[in-house]
Formats: sequence, C-alpha cells, structure tokens
Amino acid sequence: MALDYRKCAEEIFSHLGGKENVASAAHCATRLRLAIVDNNKVDVKALENTDGVQGVFSNAGQLQIIIGTGTVNKVYDEFIDVSGVSAGSKDDVKAAAAANMPWWKRIVKTLGDVFVPILPAIVAAGLMMGLVEALGNAIPTFHDTAWFGFLDMAANTAFAFLPVLVAISATRVFGGNEFLGAVIGLMMVHPALVNGWNAAAGYDKWYLFGEGIKIGNYTLGQINQLGYQGHVIPVVIAIWLMCKIEKWLHEHVPEMIDLFVTPLCTVLATALLTFMIVGPIFSGLETMVLNGATKLVANPLGACAMGAIYPVTVVMGLHHMYNTIELGMLGAGALNTWMPIASAANFAQFGACLAVGLKARNRKTKAIAIPSSLSASLGITEPAIFGVNLRLMKPFIFAAAGGAVGALFGAITKLGAHANGVTGIPGYLIINNYLGYTIMLAIAGGIAFALTFVLWKEDAEAAAAAPVTTVPEADAFTTGKGTVTQPVSGKIIPASEIADPMFAAETMGPSIGIVPDGEIVYAPFDGEVMMVFPTKHAVGLASKDGVEVLIHVGIDTVQMDGKGFESFVEQGQKITKGDKLLTFDRDEIKKAGYSDTVIVVLTNGNDLPNVKKAA
Repeated sequence: MALDYRKCAEEIFSHLGGKENVASAAHCATRLRLAIVDNNKVDVKALENTDGVQGVFSNAGQLQIIIGTGTVNKVYDEFIDVSGVSAGSKDDVKAAAAANMPWWKRIVKTLGDVFVPILPAIVAAGLMMGLVEALGNAIPTFHDTAWFGFLDMAANTAFAFLPVLVAISATRVFGGNEFLGAVIGLMMVHPALVNGWNAAAGYDKWYLFGEGIKIGNYTLGQINQLGYQGHVIPVVIAIWLMCKIEKWLHEHVPEMIDLFVTPLCTVLATALLTFMIVGPIFSGLETMVLNGATKLVANPLGACAMGAIYPVTVVMGLHHMYNTIELGMLGAGALNTWMPIASAANFAQFGACLAVGLKARNRKTKAIAIPSSLSASLGITEPAIFGVNLRLMKPFIFAAAGGAVGALFGAITKLGAHANGVTGIPGYLIINNYLGYTIMLAIAGGIAFALTFVLWKEDAEAAAAAPVTTVPEADAFTTGKGTVTQPVSGKIIPASEIADPMFAAETMGPSIGIVPDGEIVYAPFDGEVMMVFPTKHAVGLASKDGVEVLIHVGIDTVQMDGKGFESFVEQGQKITKGDKLLTFDRDEIKKAGYSDTVIVVLTNGNDLPNVKKAA
C-alpha cells in the first residue's frame, strides 16, 4: 500500500502546535528530526496514529518521527512545502534542540557526539583482538610467529593511542583546530612519559616552579612524567579548554600575528593546564568511576539492576554515556563487561517486540512491530522501544525483566567483549564466550517474548481496528432457490442507504449494502465464477441452484484500476461456500476518496421466487 506523502506531511504538521513551534527540520535515513520550541504543544498520540508514522520519541532535545528508509525523504520534502519551515541540516536541528536541553543532558549529548564517531575504529580493533586471541588459543605456536606480532600491534594501536582519537573527535565537537587537538592527544601519550599502564612501577616528576605550591596532597607546578593511556575524560576536558583558549586568542590577537601567536599560546597553555591540573584531578576521578562501574557490573545483582534500567536510559537519551565506561575498561586493557548488559537489554526488547508483532491483530501495529524487532535483534532498539514497546508499556516492562535476568546470567558467567559499539547478534564478533553469549540472549529474549505473548493483551480500540478474517455466517438473501450468505463481514444496510443512485434504486436487481469491517470477500454459496472484473473490484457468481449474484466492492472504485484489490479466482472456476474470492484494502479505497461499501445484487432476482433481503 503506497503512502500518500503529502497527506502524511500535512497530518504530521497539524499535530505540532503550529509553524512557530518548529524551530528547525531535517531528516536522516529513517527519521524526520524536528527541533520543537514547546513540546507540550505537540500531540504525540495523534502523531503516533498518523498513517506512515512508525513511532515518535524525543531524544537529545529533538522530536524524532520514525517513517522509514526510502520514505522519510519524500515525506520531508512535502513537510517543508506544507509547513513553510526552513530546511536545515542535522547539525542545525541538533544545535537548535541542544539550546533547549538542560545542562546535564547537554553534557551527556556532548559525550555521545565525541565517542560515537570513533566507535568504528574501536570495533575494528576489538574484532582484530578477538581474532588474534582465537588463533592463539587454537594454535599454541601462533604466539611465536611474525603474524602474531603484526596483528597484535595492529589490534592494540587504537587503544594505545586512544587519547589521540578522543582528542581529534572532541576538537571537532568543540569547534577547534583538529591538528592542535591531535598534538595535545599525542602529548598525553608521548614516549618520553612512563606508559600509564605501568604507573605502579613508579615515575619521575617535573617541578616547573621550584618545589611547587602545596595544596593538601596536591602540588601546584608539579608534572607527573606519566602518560594517559586508557583515559578519556581528562582528554575531553583538556580539549574543551584548548578550544576555549584558541577561540579567545583568535578574537583578541591581531590578525597579522594570529597565525603564529594563537597556535603557540594555545598548545603551551593547554599543555600546562592539562599536565598540572586537568590530568591529575580528572584521571583520578575517572579511575574511581570506572572502578565503581566495573565492580557494579561484576556483581550479579548490580548487573541485574542495570539490565533492567538500561532501556530507561535509552528513553532518556543517556545511554551514550556508557561509551565512556566501555572505552575506559578497554583502554585499561580489560574486557568490556558492560557490553553484555546492553546486549541482554537490547535483545529483550527484540523478544517483547516480536511477541507483539506475532500476537497483534491491528495491522499497523503488526507492520511496525515485526521489522522493529528484527532491528532490535541487531542492536538498533529505538524503533522497537519508541514505536512499539514503550507505547504499549507492558512489553517495555517485560523486556526490562528479560534484560535483568539476561544480564544476571552474563555477570555470573563473566561474559565480556573485546570492543564496544555493537550488541545483539553482531555482538558475536567481539564477545569472549560464544556459548555463554548465546544462552544469555536466549534467556533475555525468551523471557521478554514469553511474558509479552502470554500477559500482554491488545486493547479493544486496537483490536477493533484489525481486519476481521472470520467467514460471515449471516444470510444476506433468502430465495426459493437457496440462500446467499453475507460475503464480507460488516453491518448490512438497505439499498436506499447506498451512496450510489443506481445501486440505491436497485436498477440491476434486489440489492443490499455492507459497511465492511473486514477486507476479504468470501463465496456466499457453492457454485461457479461467471465473471471477474479486470480491476478486481467486482465478481459475478452463479450458485448451483441458479441464483446469480454481483458483488461490487466500493463505489466508483473502478477508477482505482485495481490498486488495493487482489483476486483469488478466475472465470469458470468452481467455488465452495466460504472460499476466498477477493481482498481489498479499505485504507487505500478511502485514500482514493471513495466509499468502501460492498454492494451485493441479485442480478436475476426478478426470476427468483420468495426473495427476502436482510435489510
């Protein structure tokens, strides 16, 4: 069924609270992304029920409307035309949305913006580390080969120089010179410094101002000759300072000497602040947080709690902060034990969403849930969470339960990953225990699926919107030569109420109308197909007792040229009462502007004795 892009855009715009409430609009591969001035003016429920919309949620200060690949761009073009809102880039929408976010959300968003771009490099390194480890376990002599030395070097590069990757990405986010940022990152892992992983072996100090100034246990002017391998937060803060300094200098240094003075002063000032203040303070705080997170997820009860809470943080847009923890674990040379928690939580969303898709009768719910569940199995859970589970609530709760138990199992079996950035089925590429991971996914997804399938019930409104598939039993006509069963489910109305003069006047013979609640036309008796219209919207039948019937779906639907209709029989075919003859799409008929009333006519009614109509 083709989507009316214009109508979809018009409906979306009508629920946003007016043009003045939309600060900016853009789209990505699957979503319409809007920066909204006042979210209270948005009718979210109406948006969710708009034809073509698969889900609606707010994230990172944006209203994101899930429409789908290949469709969203067409709806977006119509939206811009309908609304009069200026088209913008995703960065424009992000900037407009960020301005309305609370400070703590802006911090979390910033961390996400810094770490997400470097994930491909980390994933590649982690996959290579897993490969090297697997080969080493399978072939003990492999450790002594040149291939091992080369692959081990290649795999460790991203983690050995992680501060450099973070520095470059952070410089892009904060708007500084990327090459100056790279210098600061390289400085923090310079070979003249003791490698940060060897801190326990001791290191020397530089005193730039005599013995320095004692402030408690801290000495101002002291620089530890210790690298920051494995650290990320000190790097982000150092680059933030660097960008502030660089921008200030650009504004105050005369243009004729700016090219020389600004880079020199920026790097020198940032280096001093980083090694004297930022590095020592924030590396200590980061280590404390990392140790706490590691102990939390190593404890089965802590892992269980995080498995339940994880989807809530996704809803709040806070899940990108976990990249910091995961990169810290990997940078320290340990396994990423946070990944199994995220994977269990995400796969539980898959199980719950799949159960909804299989159980739901509502066509739109089913159409959204099935593909969304498949996406969730690959670690992309937003469509499943926002488009299905959270809207229905119970599946979301059941998924939290499945994620909790799955994460509990993962902690007990000490599952961990060699990288981060992927979960669900792709997680097999980086996990340390394939069998344990399989069992964990089965537990998480299985519990969520079973609870949802057994305990979730579709509400009456949604069920009523589902197409009826049972064969009607009521009689539409009785005659002296036999009966004609109602061919489609729905309410029978008298011919006088049919919105077509010819059928209302019963010109072709005794007639009734049916306001359908189903979309299948069934054979009303045993007999033969006399004719099927080329446009598949009507069929002529004759019973074995000589009753002739025309079943016409909709009024003026011949104009649709068969769009939305499908025939399952052909002329001359023998039929049995209850056989499926035609199907029709009620939404497609209504979109085309026609009535979907089904007309049943006894075309030889004047020759039949004792004809009685149901209405």
